[in-house]
Amino acid sequence: MSRPRRRGRDIHGVLLLDKSLGLSSNDALQKVKRLYNANRAGHTGALDPLATGMLPLCLGEATKFSRFLLDSDKRYRVVARMGQRTDTSDAEGQIISERDVAFNQQQLDEALDSFRGETQQIPSMYSALKYEGKKLYEYARQGIEVPRESRPINVYELKFIRWEGFEVELEIHCSKGTYIRTIVDDLGEKLGCGAHVTYLRRLQVATYPFERMVTMEQLHALIAQAEAEGIEPRLLLDPLLLPMDSACEDFPEVNLLPVVAGYVKQGQPVQASGAPTSGMVRITEGEERKFIGVGEIDDDGRIAPRRLVVEYTE
Repeated sequence: MSRPRRRGRDIHGVLLLDKSLGLSSNDALQKVKRLYNANRAGHTGALDPLATGMLPLCLGEATKFSRFLLDSDKRYRVVARMGQRTDTSDAEGQIISERDVAFNQQQLDEALDSFRGETQQIPSMYSALKYEGKKLYEYARQGIEVPRESRPINVYELKFIRWEGFEVELEIHCSKGTYIRTIVDDLGEKLGCGAHVTYLRRLQVATYPFERMVTMEQLHALIAQAEAEGIEPRLLLDPLLLPMDSACEDFPEVNLLPVVAGYVKQGQPVQASGAPTSGMVRITEGEERKFIGVGEIDDDGRIAPRRLVVEYTE
């Protein structure tokens, strides 16, 4: 039985898009997918339309490893408007209260310190978390509030940047699942004046380099350049992609001989010298260290394949 014809190119890798203001993460994903003519694409955790910055987009086989970026740390720059609270905790919502800004620098410093380290956070109703099969923001848009359990988060670093008038600017390095809007809303309540997000930029995901981000405008400019030079756009676009295993580069590498890697590709667990005793591993093959997938150390100390790269042939 022949393999069905695939739509688009078999292009694999991770693009670090610098998402622009007002663009939804899914719209950004679809635009990039079309520009690359990729057969598959997925993002690694949505950014609100209000937010800008790093949005890793996975193309082709890299989509299999995007989940590991969902679990990674993030770094943000945020500006909070003090004195006004909104129903969405950001500037896109309706103002529900206005209060005087009467705190001083010492009170601000003490409030900020309460968010550092390991704490508990109750997610916003305007989040994509699900309750009984529906996303919370779907309930919120109907004026329905549902119970949410607090979740552990870790704010590794919270830098105070400036306080001018009604604006407080911060930089926050945090664990997965941390809602910056909720931190700002909670900060406003601690200071008795209310607050909401007016600017949010994601500076980093995992250890991806900030300088490798590209804008949609830069992508279109490269396509225009390719047309002017009479060359295929992929010759200028493809070098922007990071390797598909960059999404799991923090996992320890286990390099297998080709004959052993052959068993892994068939879905069989294998023994490997020098492998860790537990956890996830990044599996490479042969002297060229070709990435073939990720595995997990099972109870018998073997490497059990969990996500494998499929090699397509034209």
